[in-house]
Amino acid sequence: MLGGGGLVAVNVYASATEGGWDQRSAQNQNAQVLSAPTVYCPDVGSRLTDVPDGARTEVDGELARLDQQIAGAYRQLSESAEAIRQNAGLADQAIMNPLKEQRAETLRRIGDALGRAGGRPQGLDVLAACTLRSTGQGGEQSTAPQAGGGQAGADGATPSQGAGAGAGGQGGNGPVTADYADITTVQPNVTAPPERSGGSTGTFSSSCGVNANGLFNSDNVIVAPGVSNGAHHFHDYIGNQSNNAFAGDQDLANADTSCADKGDRSTYYWPVLRLQNGKQERDADKPGGGTEGNAGQIVTAKQVTLTFEGNPTSKVTGMPRLLRIITGDAKAFVNGPANANASWSCTGFEDRQLRDKYPLCPAGSDVVRTFRFQSCWDGRNIDSANHRTHVAFEAADGSCPTGFQAIPQLVQRIVYAVDAPSLDDGGRTVPLFAVDSFPEQLHKPVTDHGDFIDVFDDSLMRTMVDCINSGRTCGAGAAEPPPAQSAEPTAGQTATPVTPPPGTASAEPSEPSEPAVSSEPAEPSGSSEPSVPVSAEPSEPPAGAPATETAAPSGLPRVYASASPRKPGGGDISRPTQRPETTTTPSAAAVVPAGQESPSTAAPADPRTQPQAVQGGLAATGATLWPAVFGTLLLAGGFALLWRTRRNSA
Repeated sequence: MLGGGGLVAVNVYASATEGGWDQRSAQNQNAQVLSAPTVYCPDVGSRLTDVPDGARTEVDGELARLDQQIAGAYRQLSESAEAIRQNAGLADQAIMNPLKEQRAETLRRIGDALGRAGGRPQGLDVLAACTLRSTGQGGEQSTAPQAGGGQAGADGATPSQGAGAGAGGQGGNGPVTADYADITTVQPNVTAPPERSGGSTGTFSSSCGVNANGLFNSDNVIVAPGVSNGAHHFHDYIGNQSNNAFAGDQDLANADTSCADKGDRSTYYWPVLRLQNGKQERDADKPGGGTEGNAGQIVTAKQVTLTFEGNPTSKVTGMPRLLRIITGDAKAFVNGPANANASWSCTGFEDRQLRDKYPLCPAGSDVVRTFRFQSCWDGRNIDSANHRTHVAFEAADGSCPTGFQAIPQLVQRIVYAVDAPSLDDGGRTVPLFAVDSFPEQLHKPVTDHGDFIDVFDDSLMRTMVDCINSGRTCGAGAAEPPPAQSAEPTAGQTATPVTPPPGTASAEPSEPSEPAVSSEPAEPSGSSEPSVPVSAEPSEPPAGAPATETAAPSGLPRVYASASPRKPGGGDISRPTQRPETTTTPSAAAVVPAGQESPSTAAPADPRTQPQAVQGGLAATGATLWPAVFGTLLLAGGFALLWRTRRNSA
């Protein structure tokens, strides 16, 4: 068997290195990556800072139409990449010029809607033209100046710089190896504003799970209400379970929730994280998924914490019901960093945050995404035309802008058990990971963003405000201890993964006073994340008993391999009640030192002292012959491959 297998392996390797399947596949993949076209258009929504209420619905619909037009042009460019390489003028003639005309017509309708409401802006027509860029070797090369003034990216480079060489992801439009940075090389850069007299120091936590039930869609009810696939990328949802583009305020108010406290029906959502591992979700051929460059296996978070904090300089007031907040900018790679608010790190290293890089975490450390939402409100509006001007961030000293008042600040922390990708081979050995994005945003980490709609019951919001202003720690998630963080491993050591406390992973806490109603399935008893009381002390082994090993949690990411669609064509994909694979922790009696066989209660008789008939019948004897048969087949196959290789080379 060894001889035959070795001969087969040698011949397959020789064939690959001589221009066989592997090399050709790599060349084809690189050709696709290096030629992947992208579309850059001025962001119209960010320019519309004041839209009258009477025109807002129509304007929102037209803004969503602009995004659909860009996505359509991107698909055309991807499908026509080979023809465009042969005829550079084809892109302008067949795609970019028609796109400009479509955008001009849409911008005219936006202007008309604003004009009827008494506020037609000037200069909308200059936002119609877009530019085309394609990825070139060693970096992204632009075929035209950037539209909208050439704003810089988060790293100070324009979007046509700094991509670096490397794989372009499963979707062919990113990420690239230059999008990652070793967290251990980053200097601590987190500072908190000093607390002052009169501030609010309490915290309120809500526990809403990790979306283990798999509620996904590519809608965006805040930015594109009533528009299917308005986000052009998939979102994870926790909390409110009626999240889609067509959910009205009453739908959200009446919905079920995944939160432990049923008074929190708020909507929390963010772009999914995917492994670029070649596997396909069921959205591989759906809008918002694979057709727009969002490909790979969706990873379920290991832990999600939702904490509402106070203000260093003042008391907080309650959020208005149905307040909408978006933090970060899904188009920051094109728009520039003005509204970017991405924050990436690793457990054990959260005093250092990355804004425009994905973190490479050491062994035993998990990837962390943190969103700190705006915490100042204008006191009047639950939303604004560009979904930003009704809320603001506090200043460095913690104060709010003039005319704004402090509200509880949502801090959202999402943890993933994903390994650092292998950059030297473009993620072939250990896959790259990246967030979903608009097609032209190339899965850049700076585009990370989070969305929130306040659907707290009024009484629970009052409880939150009182808790924060009185300096207490409250809420359904408050009983959970803060997640233990692995220390930075020293030379020669490997950090050990930390088992999360109960309620912080996929297990959902239930209220003691009434049965918990949740759309998330119960955690199986054999979970790899056992629920252990925090105060319990480890039991000591009996005197003289050998020390037993504890089963370490699997280092594999928690992923779902498939999803089941809920509605065609648009992007709502909901998963069946699956759970990630679990590892059953063996009992102490079943655990034995590595390399030894499990002890048996009765020692078997020595087969050498038994007659042949007792050792096995014809079937058992035949079963011992299969290695020789298999080895013979391998040997024959190896010689056949060798003859074929020599014949081809001759």
